[in-house]
Parts: sequence; structure tokens; C-alpha cells
Amino acid sequence: MLNRVRNITPAVALSIAALGLSTPLLINAAPVADGINKAFSEGDISLNLRYRYEYVDQDGKPEDANASTLRSRITMKSGTVGGFMGLVEVDNVSYIGSDRFNNTENGKTDYPVVADPDYTEINQLFFSYAYDDKNKATIGRQRINHSGQRFIGGVAWRQNEQTFDAARLQFSPVDKLTVDYSYIWRVNRIFGPNGDDNNFTGDNHVAIASYKFNAAHSLSGFAYLLDMNESPALSSSTYGLEYKGGFTINDGISLGLNLSYAEQSDYKDSPLNYDAGYYFGEITAKLKPITIALGHEVLESDNGVSFKTPLATLHKFQGFADKFLVTPADGIEDSYLKITGKVGDVKLIAFYHDFQAETGGADYGTEIDFVAIYKFAKNYSVLFKYAAYDADDYSSDTDKAWLMVTAAF
Repeated sequence: MLNRVRNITPAVALSIAALGLSTPLLINAAPVADGINKAFSEGDISLNLRYRYEYVDQDGKPEDANASTLRSRITMKSGTVGGFMGLVEVDNVSYIGSDRFNNTENGKTDYPVVADPDYTEINQLFFSYAYDDKNKATIGRQRINHSGQRFIGGVAWRQNEQTFDAARLQFSPVDKLTVDYSYIWRVNRIFGPNGDDNNFTGDNHVAIASYKFNAAHSLSGFAYLLDMNESPALSSSTYGLEYKGGFTINDGISLGLNLSYAEQSDYKDSPLNYDAGYYFGEITAKLKPITIALGHEVLESDNGVSFKTPLATLHKFQGFADKFLVTPADGIEDSYLKITGKVGDVKLIAFYHDFQAETGGADYGTEIDFVAIYKFAKNYSVLFKYAAYDADDYSSDTDKAWLMVTAAF
């Protein structure tokens, strides 16, 4: 049909005009048809398959979790026409074999949680307009990641990604300054599309502005005003600053510095009354062939209420065992050591975490994490990950192991 519209001949145009349709209408229709044709002909379709086996041994649970899941993702992206572009992305998560785990929906509470429900849903569906490389508007269901994803992120580790129904503006009002603002009316969380309690709705405003002094140094200010209808205790206002810097010592050694500070208080219909702070500092040394990082992160507590980051990519922080997805009431201090290196084509990452209460003096526990990643044949990768949480005054001993294979076309 598209080719028929595009290939209208003068004789056909005159014939249609004789039936009462004006030639100007056809003249206007031709560019529209060309634009539609370009949107399809210059579009792209990609397929991503991600198989994962996850094992969890958690004290206090009579059964061990064994989750064998496959996520299939197809992404269809249009070509860009006059700055406009559209994208639709559909995900399916299926189980390979039995579901011997608590997926948060199946009621199997004798097993530890592996938050990967089986489902099919639209992961992303949006339209965008880009004036140029630095100025863009997007509306619809989309992925939003701010900075290191400590406050706003997509939780891409889980088979069901967190996405946002939002109107987003990304623009650069002056040179070296970028602003990213989103109005979010729905948060599509990792627990799957079934059940209203699995998602958040509300009037949420999230913004971050970054000024890049040069290639090595930047300063960002952020504001997150969260109004959670389903969980009003998570409604909060957060304001903060983040600095990222890099320093070259010599050809073989360079240092990185990441500092962040924020203040949070109750907001809108929150039943809580608190003012809590957030502090983060990390120094990284690239020593060739390894990189070493030392970090310290503090989420304070006030009046028995802790600093909260409900829309973060939480798996990235405070250990891969996910024992602190909800910050304890006494807050938390996480002191950690990270070592990164390579053996051949295999990337290796190791963590050691020591967790303490921010108030009260409790010793929560320690954790060791290990990751090995091997990418091969351009489209394929294999990942092995292990986490061991040794509990003291918080939660229970937990061991987790993952084997993941990804194919992207």
C-alpha cells in the first residue's frame, strides 16, 4: 500500500482530480508518504535473548531456590523523520523447567525470593522528538537512568526491567550544561504486570542538571519529588549534589573521585516525619592491570525512619545478595573494597562489604561478591556471579549464584 501511494503517476493524479480531489491534496500527501516510508525503511528490529539460572540458599527458608528463566526481548525502532522517532519493545519471561522459587506472585514462601515473574508485556513504547544531539523530548513508557542509578534507574539486572510512563525533557540551555527532567505518572516495577500493587502511580518529578567543566570533572545537582499513591510512606523530597573527577598521575596510574550528598524529608501524603541525609564517597585507582576502589556510603535515619531510594537500581548497591533493598530503620553504613581486572578476555570483579547501622551501633554483617564476564563472537556473552552475605545483627546468612548467557542480534 505504501509503495502504491509513493508511486502515484501524473495520469493517475489527473484522474483522481477529475473525481473531485484536488491536486494540492496529492502534493501534500506525497511528502507524508515519503516520511512514513522512511520511518519504516530506516527503522531497526533487534532481538535479545537472556537465559539465567539463579540459585539461592537462605537461612530460615526450608527450601533452596532454583530459578531457570529465559527473557526474550524484541525491540522495533523507527527511522527518524523530521526529528521524530518511535520505539516499541516487548518482553517475555518464560520458565525453563520447574519454578522452584518464590517469584513474589506464586505464593511459594518456603523458597527464597527470585523476583522474576513469568509474563509478557510492553517494556517500552514511546515517541520522541530531537531538535539536535543535545535537545530531546520523549513521551510514553521508557527507560530512565540518572547518573549512577542510585536514585532513578531501570533495574536492568532483573528479567523484568523497571520502566517509567513519563514525559521527559533533555536539553542544554548553555554550553557544558545539560538538564534532564521527567514527569512520571506510573512506575512499572520489576514484579511483573499482574496486580495493581506491583506498580506505583502518582505525580513524580525527577530532575538532574550536570555541568561538565572539562572531560575529567563534572558537577550535578538533582531533585526527586516522589508522590507514591500505593505506598505513601515512600513519598519523599530529595535534593542533592554529585561531583565526579579524574586525575592523571602518570602513564600507568590515574585516580577517580566520586562524591555525593543529599537531604531527604517526607513529602505530600507521607504519614512519616523525618529529615535524613545521604553521603557517598569513592576513590578509584587505575594501576594497570587492575583497578582498585574504596567507597563509603551512608543512608541516615531520623526518628526511626531511614533515607529511601525506592526507584533506584538497588541491585548495584550494598551487595549483590540484595539484603538491603529496603533500608533498615536504623539506616546503614556500607564500607567496601572493589577490585577489577582481566584474565585474558575475561573481566573479573570482586567486592568486600562491611555493613553497619548508621544509628544504634549494630553490626549488620559482611558480604563477598564475585563476577566474571566473557564476551565472544560479537553477539554473545556469558556471566557468572556469586554473592555470600554473612549476617550478624541483621537478616540471615544468604548465598546466591547466577549463570547467565546473553545473545543479542
